Amino acid sequence: MNLINPKQVLSQKAELNRAAYEYLVDTAQRSVLFMDTLRKRGNDYFDQIRKGKPPVLTFDYEVILNGRDLQQPVAFSLARIHDRRDPLQAKTTDGLEKRLSDSNNTAGLDPQKRPVIIIDPRAGHGPGIGGSKRDSEIGMALNHGHPVYFVIFEAEPLPDQTLTQVHHAQISFIEEVIRRHPAAPKPAVIGNCQAGWASALLGADRPDITGPLVFNGSPLSYWAGVDGKNPMRYRGGLTGGVWLTSLWSDLGNGIFDGANLVAGFEDLNPANTLWDKQYYVYANVDSEAERYLAFERWWNSYYMLTRAEIHYIVSNLFVGNKLERGELELEGRRINLKNLKEPVLIFASSGDNITPPQQALNWITRVWKSVDEIKRRQQVVVYLLHDTIGHLGIFVSGKVSKKEHKEIIASIDLIGYLAPGLYEMVIDEGEIEGEFQVRFEERQMDQILALDDGQLDEEDFWPVAAVSEINDRLYRTFLSPWVRMAMNQWAAEWIRLFHPLRISRYMFSDYNPWLLPFEYLAPVVKAHRRPARADNPYVKVEKGLAQMISDGLNLYRDIRDQSQEFWFKVLYGNPVLHFLLQERRRTLKEEDMDEKVCRIEWLDASEIGGFVEGIVRIMVLMAHADARLRRKVLKTYDQVAATDERLKQLSKEDLKQIIQQQSCILEADEDRALQALAKLIPDIQDRTAALEIAKKIALSDHMMTDEKNLILAHIRRALHM
Repeated sequence: MNLINPKQVLSQKAELNRAAYEYLVDTAQRSVLFMDTLRKRGNDYFDQIRKGKPPVLTFDYEVILNGRDLQQPVAFSLARIHDRRDPLQAKTTDGLEKRLSDSNNTAGLDPQKRPVIIIDPRAGHGPGIGGSKRDSEIGMALNHGHPVYFVIFEAEPLPDQTLTQVHHAQISFIEEVIRRHPAAPKPAVIGNCQAGWASALLGADRPDITGPLVFNGSPLSYWAGVDGKNPMRYRGGLTGGVWLTSLWSDLGNGIFDGANLVAGFEDLNPANTLWDKQYYVYANVDSEAERYLAFERWWNSYYMLTRAEIHYIVSNLFVGNKLERGELELEGRRINLKNLKEPVLIFASSGDNITPPQQALNWITRVWKSVDEIKRRQQVVVYLLHDTIGHLGIFVSGKVSKKEHKEIIASIDLIGYLAPGLYEMVIDEGEIEGEFQVRFEERQMDQILALDDGQLDEEDFWPVAAVSEINDRLYRTFLSPWVRMAMNQWAAEWIRLFHPLRISRYMFSDYNPWLLPFEYLAPVVKAHRRPARADNPYVKVEKGLAQMISDGLNLYRDIRDQSQEFWFKVLYGNPVLHFLLQERRRTLKEEDMDEKVCRIEWLDASEIGGFVEGIVRIMVLMAHADARLRRKVLKTYDQVAATDERLKQLSKEDLKQIIQQQSCILEADEDRALQALAKLIPDIQDRTAALEIAKKIALSDHMMTDEKNLILAHIRRALHM
């Protein structure tokens, strides 16, 4: 018989009472610090407005070209990022980084180092997220010695500013960078999120001025996605298309409020917006408050677009999906992504619910149709996939910057050495001498399409585009004149003023007198902080309840998203609607490219050239002996080019062009290309040197495979060695 020990019961009650007291003290203190954090967030919102909503860059910069001074003025500027290193950093008394101004002298920079231009998304927020931390895209580019430039846009666009004018301004910015670095290769352009399609427009419209293009979390295939996972693509159809954008622009007196775009993003994940983000700060207020405030400083800076800009973006890109189809027009000319000439690198994540991998990659299969066409056009396309990181983490996460962005920047000059084709960039875990091990694996279109669950679901978006045009035309004809007549600047400002996102900032700021006591209570609480232990039973109960609330909001989201997908398919999957609107479906005529003609063209070139063409052909053949090409092999290209007297005379751009040409010759007929080596390299000493270079390429990754030995034997026989 088990007897209850009274002392043990009393001890347990006493422990629970102590835990309860500890938890109540901790909860009260956390509540004060959390409310003070929200107060600071609201104050930061007004402080940013007073400062003119500057970029949230943590790097010093200087504006070198103001878009207002261009022939077609725009509210954009080109900034040069100052090259600061860690030893120059300092800390203020509150532990934050102090922005130190350094010299503008660039004499220490390598004049032949490729400049990097970074463009941030213009999707309701301001610029700077690509450089809001030391460990960021900008930080990684500076660490690799690249001159870095950043495109800044203002909170208020110029009246009647158009996307075409912005496009021309960005072209002027790139030309200015080229002018400042005449000895360097063409600048690499990095586009984050929606800036990715802007970068794609630049590369397709002016391939003569852009270097490698990097698209980070960039949607170029707006209709793509997986059933049950990507609900954002359905919302344009469920709201009737672009007419709602026209309405909000009219209510803004010709200006579209970026807060509407931010609200759309927040609505995607109500659990995070309404609960998780705030609770995480509340539960970890001692360590997370500053990080939260730094992010909210950017997230709460709502930027505007003109009516013309947002209408063009939504109608042509989001709803119309015209960019990947080659139907997007600028100034009456069509922009075709087939015109991209420089290597393209796409970074996407399976954890991204705003730009899933299907929207980031499917355009490749639509533009080039096959890997053979990519090769015929001498194009290099590389993609990098992350398993879990969310959309904002692609640009904000320090871990991503120190791994993926670090290796993207490190590879940006080397991917041009790849033979034309489609590759996946794979980063292996574990650093060696400060770098991760990177390899490029050849891929086929089917491997991109395997990320999707089929493309039949995209057929329902054709009637969406047609219905959108009809609705917008009806609105502009019958309702828009009345709305514009009723609106003026004063009314538009009041509508913006009472946006729910802004009201939440007013309520939690010093403009609310009920929050003023927290300004004085917070320092006292910090001085006497007594956090509860992690094993406190009441803390565990709190976390369990918090998880229940989050799960409930996630359940609501899932039911809502499934309902929206269902009704979208009911409305736009209707065969009758497809039949009625079939005449509005436009198909772009495919360019007639005769594969045989291309093959004959390269075969005729197999015996043209000399030692340079021959040795490059050998390097390409040896480097691509394996399907997995390690980055070390591409680095060896630079070493060979730096040591051989004849290759030294070539610029990197000339070398890359010869690599592309020789790759196509090998693709056309490898046997014939090998047989021609003896004619290209007639001298016996040159043949010996060529064979040594082939061995150097083969051993650059310290692995001699059977395939490499076989290729070496073929080269030796071709050179009669």
